[in-house]
Order: sequence, then structure tokens, then C-alpha cells
Amino acid sequence: MTLDSLLAAGAPPVCAILRGLRPEEAVEIGTALIDAGIRIIEVPLNSPEPFESITALQQAFGTTALIGGGTVLSVEAVDDLRRTGGRIMVTPNTDPAVIARGAQYGFDMLPGFMTPSEGFAAVRAGARRLKLFPAASVGPTYIKAIKEVLPRHVGLWAVGGTGAETIGQWLGAGCEGIGVGGALYRAGDTAATVADRAKALVEAWRALR
Repeated sequence: MTLDSLLAAGAPPVCAILRGLRPEEAVEIGTALIDAGIRIIEVPLNSPEPFESITALQQAFGTTALIGGGTVLSVEAVDDLRRTGGRIMVTPNTDPAVIARGAQYGFDMLPGFMTPSEGFAAVRAGARRLKLFPAASVGPTYIKAIKEVLPRHVGLWAVGGTGAETIGQWLGAGCEGIGVGGALYRAGDTAATVADRAKALVEAWRALR
């Protein structure tokens, strides 16, 4: 299971960011997302017991979805993430050592960047995709500009202020996909609430095709 294979199979280019998720609700929230069609799920490591949640999600959905961790800030955290069986690693920055360790393990990676210098540093360290964060602070026009200088093979994902209302703008500007946090899940949300939001997001994406 890779990000390339998921996208090639027609999965929505949406990464669900479950910041604040608790292990006891992981499978229920994951089920709501999977049933809506979302196949990429990230649990940020500043959530309660994140590795337990990632392990539970991986065991439940690892054959049909790409599961992993976000806010990965150290090489040690990359090692811990590997032990969960997760396959995607998301960072808020472009720490070369963290990216290089993720590449060593064969993770799909979305390191966070804002400037061309950060983007090129991440690519040199082994990244094939980049996460523009916080995306809403610069807008879709920034994607068009920065794609002019980044290597053509590098896929860009927008994270921060993204959702059903703006997915068309980001994809239209040249993003490969988006990551969605609070517009999908906030700590304490019920699975029913997440299901409704996820369905609306997937429907918004399908309307663009």
C-alpha cells in the first residue's frame, strides 16, 4: 500500500488529520472515514497515546488505507512510527535527518515547507512530496508560483485552512492533494459528525472530476 497506488486506484487525494484522537475511539472514527471513501489517515504525535491509535488503525485498515503519523519531529519518533506498522510520515518542517530516516524506511512522506529553500532542502533529503503549511496563509496562487521552480516530479499537498469549500481551488492550482484537520475532525467529535463531514468532502472532490 503506497500513496502512489492509492491515487492511481482513484482514491480521493485527501489526508485526514486526526489531531487529538484517543486510542479508544480510533477504529470508530477510522471506520467513518473509510466508509466515506477517505483512504489516507494521519494521527499527529501530539495526540494522546498516538502510537496506540496508529497501531489500532493500521491493524484495522492497513490493507485498504494508508495509515501513519504526523507532527514527526525527531529521528526517534520515526523509529517509533515504524514499529506501529504505519506507512505515511508527515512533518511540520524540513528536518533533513528526520526526512532521511523516513526515506530509509520507505515511508511515504509529506514534510512541511513554506519557502523554496525549505522545499529544496526536503527534496535533497529524500522527499518526493511536500506539504505546504500553513497553506491558507499564502493561498492557491502561491502553489502556481512555487511549482515553477520546484522539480516537476515533486507533488505538492496543501494543509491548513483546507476543506470541502476550497479543495477545488487547491487542486486547480496544481496541488496533488490536501490534508484536512479541523474541517474533518476535532477532539471530542462523534463518529457520526466525522462521517457527515467526510462524505461532504469526498462529494466535493467528486464534483470536480
